[in-house]
Amino acid sequence: MRALLLLLLALQSVSAAPPTAPVKTANDGHGELVYVPAGPFKMGDNFGDGESRERPVHTVDLDAFYIGKFEVTNAEFRKFRDDPGYEDPKFWPNGRPVPKDQVPYWTQAVNHGGGTPDSDPYPVIGVNWDTAVAYCNWLSAKTGKKYRLPTEAEWEKAARGTDQRRYPWGNSIERGDANFVGSQKYDTVRIAGFYDGSNRDGLQTRNAASPYGVYDMAGNIMEWCADWYSRDYYQVSPKKNPKGPEKGAYRVLRGGTFFEDAFDLRSYRRSAAWPSVQSHRMIGFRVAREP
Repeated sequence: MRALLLLLLALQSVSAAPPTAPVKTANDGHGELVYVPAGPFKMGDNFGDGESRERPVHTVDLDAFYIGKFEVTNAEFRKFRDDPGYEDPKFWPNGRPVPKDQVPYWTQAVNHGGGTPDSDPYPVIGVNWDTAVAYCNWLSAKTGKKYRLPTEAEWEKAARGTDQRRYPWGNSIERGDANFVGSQKYDTVRIAGFYDGSNRDGLQTRNAASPYGVYDMAGNIMEWCADWYSRDYYQVSPKKNPKGPEKGAYRVLRGGTFFEDAFDLRSYRRSAAWPSVQSHRMIGFRVAREP
């Protein structure tokens, strides 16, 4: 009888538990942002199935920040591209705007380029690091808020939370979870937030948001981060707000792509590329913002 009473009390305690707190968001008119609270998390390959550059696992303590709920879309990027500010050298890291006619894929309908019909909800692709930074600088000027690219540590925390999960939604992956190779007849981007638990194109999807409500952090496209890349950085990374090495040859890329296998979508995977590369249809970005 006592055991039954204890069980009933336990069940009552569970049912009376408060609901999960709603996701805190912001929107300055250029896409929805999701709040990631301050605090520590363990960063790196805790499963032991990745590369040496993803280890050792180390504790990182971050200040609070906002991050884009979705990757920057064609519709959002077009506002910058069509604005006179696009040509203003002050927004560009090296003072030289990328000529618009040199941006690849913008006019390719098969890749849902931003210069083609019905392309607004798709992520902008083929954007180099300089262009992504220029967009953030332009957005800061437009809104009066501090926009930038997320650091590598911020990106990983936003993607996997504090419980060291392999993917944003958990530790296993199925076809309806993310856009990876073979998801479509022609491997290319899907609309931002496609994997939200709905049934689109005959594919029943999981709500694949991260613990903070961020979408497409596994698959679809790789995303630029602010940091220079070093394969050994985790061995010397500071605990508080790491920002990467002071210099390097490559910038960090995070997130898997539509042209990679499911294994390459793990949240702790690290990639990198030349900052000037703009010919790759698997690269885009999302923004971060100071609170």
